[in-house]
Amino acid sequence: MSYQPRILAFAGSTRKDSFNKKLVALAATGAREAGAVVTLINLHDYPMPLFDEDLEASEGKNEHALKFKQLLMESDGILISSPEYNGSLSAVLKNAIDWATRADEGEAPGSLPAFRGKVVSLMSASPGGLGGLRGLVHVRAILGGLGCLMLPAQTAVSSAHDAFDEFGNLKDKKRQQQILYQGQELTNFITRLNQQDS
Repeated sequence: MSYQPRILAFAGSTRKDSFNKKLVALAATGAREAGAVVTLINLHDYPMPLFDEDLEASEGKNEHALKFKQLLMESDGILISSPEYNGSLSAVLKNAIDWATRADEGEAPGSLPAFRGKVVSLMSASPGGLGGLRGLVHVRAILGGLGCLMLPAQTAVSSAHDAFDEFGNLKDKKRQQQILYQGQELTNFITRLNQQDS
């Protein structure tokens, strides 16, 4: 492959044994197998205070927020596995998105370079019966509003507490292939876009 898409992958959870961390790692494997350069991160390693414009004005942007935004800007695509908290996305994911939308020096307000034009693939895992689908509706709306190109295919893994084996793979082999394919699909889509532009 002459062009290698750059993909940032992460879960909207900081919990040590997060089901969504396991899920996005599988999708990242699929993306790598398709030829992408994948950066898999843990939001726990990028602690950011709750976004507060007064805090931003007095202290500047948090260093972890700057690093997270830079990773987004360097990527062509994003893989996100989002847990569902009370029918929506997690606070840590929403807060990270909010910090990354802030314009830095030399950026026009509202230009959103960390998000605009990025291709995004979503997934979720939840102990509940819907697998986190309600939360994905909100993530899709937020990122679509920020100018991301949202791939329609998504996967929601229900009964997540019993869905993974000891190695982090899904016990349901069909669902395992579905998640791997999401990473592959994101890679292939970005590659096709790049070929059309060249």
